[in-house]
Amino acid sequence: MKVIGINGSPRKGWNTDLLVQEALKGAASKGAQTELIHLYDLNFKGCISCFECKRIGGKSLEHCAVDDDLKPVLAKIDQADALIIGSPIYISEVTASVRALIERLTFQHITYRQDGRLLNTRRIHTALIFDMNVSESQLDAFGYRAKFSEYEKLFTRIIGPAKSLCVTATLQTNDYGKYDMTALNEAERKQRRNDVFPHDLQKSFALGAWLTA
Repeated sequence: MKVIGINGSPRKGWNTDLLVQEALKGAASKGAQTELIHLYDLNFKGCISCFECKRIGGKSLEHCAVDDDLKPVLAKIDQADALIIGSPIYISEVTASVRALIERLTFQHITYRQDGRLLNTRRIHTALIFDMNVSESQLDAFGYRAKFSEYEKLFTRIIGPAKSLCVTATLQTNDYGKYDMTALNEAERKQRRNDVFPHDLQKSFALGAWLTA
């Protein structure tokens, strides 16, 4: 079994990257082969609406035709048995790179047929990991629970069964005093990093193991 992990954060070795790596470890614990891809190492765009992935008899039918750094990643996902996508939340959304990936990954399979049939017949499990600054008590106020649910539904409909993990009130920097961040309590965030984040990593490990079921 092959599992692809996507780190959709520009910060290697930080929250999202660590969570995705732990999910990959969970999959590996069940015998899966794993690969980690850092999305911000790649040069690519979102969907350009060329419709080549839907051209009847076309060479790119069901596959994104744009030839850039994302194309081989999409090919790897197409051959994988499961997928992990991790993203921090920036301005109430996944990162721009993750959003571009989602556009390219999902749109290539969508048709405009009256029966709604998708082009892809192969289904794979997906784990979605979202980490963010807001606290758990703020999730509903910011509309995050509904947003993450919609992403789950999107992947379940087009790619395959999806589950998500929501990690809140993460540590953003090791020195809050360097930045204009007085609304946040550095000591509390560091204590949470020590006390809570290890449990979040355990949840991510379990989510990765679920992918192999």
